[in-house]
Amino acid sequence: MRNHSKSNRCLMPLAVAIGLCANNTVMAAPALEEVLVTATLRTESLQDVPVSVNAVSGEKMAEAGIDKIEDLQAYVPNLSMSETGIGTNIYIRGIGSGINPGFEQSVGMYFDGVSYGRGQLTRAPFLDLARVEVLRGPQNILYGKNSIAGALSLISARPDQENEGMISGLYEPDHGEKIVDFMVSGPITETLGGRIAIRKREMDGYIENLTLNRDEPQRDESTVRVILDWDASEDLTAMLKFELGKFNVTGRQVEIVNDQVSTSFTSPHPFTGLTYSQILVGGFGADASTLNTSQDYKRSSNGDYSNNRTKNLTLNVDYALGESTLTFITGLLQYEFDELCDCDFTGAPVFSLPMDEEYEQYSQEIRWVSAAGGTFEHIGGIYFQTSSLDFYDSLVIDSLILPTVVGNVLGASAGATLANTTAPRNFTSDSDLWSAFWQTTWNASDRLRATLGLRYSYEEKEGTRNLSFADLSGVTKAPNGTPPDGIDFIMAAVFKVERHDLDGKQSGGNLAPSINVQFDINDDVMAYSTLSVGYKSGGFDARSNASPGGAIDGAFEYDEEKATSFEVGAKTSFLDGRGELNVAAFFTKYDDLQVSIFDGKLGFNVGNAGAAETKGIELDGRFAITDRLMMGAALAFLDFEFTDFKNGQCYQGQVPDNGTNCDYTGKTNQYVADYSGNVTFTYTREFGDALELRAGTDFVFTDDYNSSQNLDPSQEQDGYVKVNARLALADIKSGWEVALIGKNLTDEDVISYSNDTPLANSSFGSINHYAFVERPRSVAVQASYRW
Repeated sequence: MRNHSKSNRCLMPLAVAIGLCANNTVMAAPALEEVLVTATLRTESLQDVPVSVNAVSGEKMAEAGIDKIEDLQAYVPNLSMSETGIGTNIYIRGIGSGINPGFEQSVGMYFDGVSYGRGQLTRAPFLDLARVEVLRGPQNILYGKNSIAGALSLISARPDQENEGMISGLYEPDHGEKIVDFMVSGPITETLGGRIAIRKREMDGYIENLTLNRDEPQRDESTVRVILDWDASEDLTAMLKFELGKFNVTGRQVEIVNDQVSTSFTSPHPFTGLTYSQILVGGFGADASTLNTSQDYKRSSNGDYSNNRTKNLTLNVDYALGESTLTFITGLLQYEFDELCDCDFTGAPVFSLPMDEEYEQYSQEIRWVSAAGGTFEHIGGIYFQTSSLDFYDSLVIDSLILPTVVGNVLGASAGATLANTTAPRNFTSDSDLWSAFWQTTWNASDRLRATLGLRYSYEEKEGTRNLSFADLSGVTKAPNGTPPDGIDFIMAAVFKVERHDLDGKQSGGNLAPSINVQFDINDDVMAYSTLSVGYKSGGFDARSNASPGGAIDGAFEYDEEKATSFEVGAKTSFLDGRGELNVAAFFTKYDDLQVSIFDGKLGFNVGNAGAAETKGIELDGRFAITDRLMMGAALAFLDFEFTDFKNGQCYQGQVPDNGTNCDYTGKTNQYVADYSGNVTFTYTREFGDALELRAGTDFVFTDDYNSSQNLDPSQEQDGYVKVNARLALADIKSGWEVALIGKNLTDEDVISYSNDTPLANSSFGSINHYAFVERPRSVAVQASYRW
């Protein structure tokens, strides 16, 4: 990791701003374009919405190369998203769900009004979006009970009355990235409009796999979307959307970044004084590439992949009832994936973890929105969702490395018993959810408004999980007693894995309230305050390796989580519309916080941590420096603290506070930076009749944060400033544009997620870490044509 001067990081955006301003000595009288959002399910100006919202337009995403949520986080402070070896993390304001297939996300994602609550879906690429709205803080009334940390609302671009089309291509040579986008839209008949969008993206990768002599992660993504808009009558309109997608990845952006001398072997043992990688190479004949253990965009791996398929159908019907609107949103969602994780993350065949998942969801929302402008405004509705999840994974031991180590400790017969063993695990979860919500706004005067919201939710869940032991051909190894060479004894003693077959049912409801007060101090300043209580449902643990309450003490069921949040803020404009500055201060208390805790061997146990508090300040604004030069900025300060969390995961070498766990009370959380933000500049200038120069620079910065779930001090990510830039020349009349796009031009080394290397410490006594590494500097050329 590179260490940069904090003073330099802070001064860089200011210096560039001064330099850009110096080139524009003639000041015009510009004004900002209004940003419209649907965060409150009504189309409103961003400046009138009483919530901390960041809206990123589809045009900005296309220009900045924002291809998925992982790219979006750079432009939304206090939003974090990262892939891991076996899941996806997405956090807002320090709160997220962790990596367990049994979890529903604390950060809800909604695509054209349909809930996309599964973590795997946050990896899907973007396609032809009108905008993305990020709502920070609990959003339990209008966006459902599980959006306890915030919500992401994705809105597709829709067809309009004009014929239009676009084709765009991007090429980046260093990492072999190629993108082709195609869109055509317009009226089909007088009442029917259509829009087709297609995206194809390929990339060779930016990590060199030394073991397999190839670049990774290799990406192959393709998405097709068709939208039909039907104006059936003056009162009835309907939108039908169908989308197919795939995103396949070969390899991962992960490497070993820390490898220390083993403490398990003492003289005269032949492995005395060796690191984990040296033991694997010298003792077990692993590929020599395994010795590469520094962060250098090189990895050692026997190969892994992730193949994903998605399908969704959305029907949105709006019926005008006088000045009010009745809306029906029907959603059908299905995805499946199969993955192979080389989860020892080395070039030695220690073990692997194949997995696959299938998910189906049907949802129906009926919503009524009253006319705007009266003394009272109402939004009410009912919601139903049913879903089915099937998940499978298996620990595969198909080399002699672990059997040899176990044989040295427990005897040769124990090692022979362990050889060629798998531990297949199956998990299912079925859920039915019903909810009803109502929100009323009282316009007490021209300047004062108060809003009361309520949502009642009732959910029924069923879950099963079973784990057994088998040979490589799938034949079950029968249970036996507890001799040192019994497979059940070995798996329990060495890996904390036991045979089990569990099932359970949960049901229950809750009422989530919210009250908001807005006051227009004057025509340019709106202040608001919000008090809300939200819930996230309980469920079943998919990844624990043992039963709860047994000798190993695994986990299966976990309880619901509760958030109580208070937020105050202001939306302001100044200099006759040339500038905007918005500020929000928040405090949220979480009770029975759901967490996923690594068991120190191979599994994760889900439980309820106790309590946590998150508080901070968020600012964002825009300013028209001249009619040609625009500036935008966002800044967030965050303070997170576990107020009651006594059973946290110890990092390697840490002395436990209570048996095997460490007390996190008073500590912060993964991904929490004291401050983070961005500053952007956009310069536009016309030449002649139709030529236009467009230049943009983004400065994305953050303070230090810990990338590891167990807050290991060695895994602290240094603060940084990333610089992204785009320079384009366009012909407005002809419709063509060519652009040069640079990302991470400062070439920052950034680790998005790290953790203990499985079994390195528990079986070999070596402190060892793996890390997911973000993309280094890239420069691409882009060309597009619109008609």
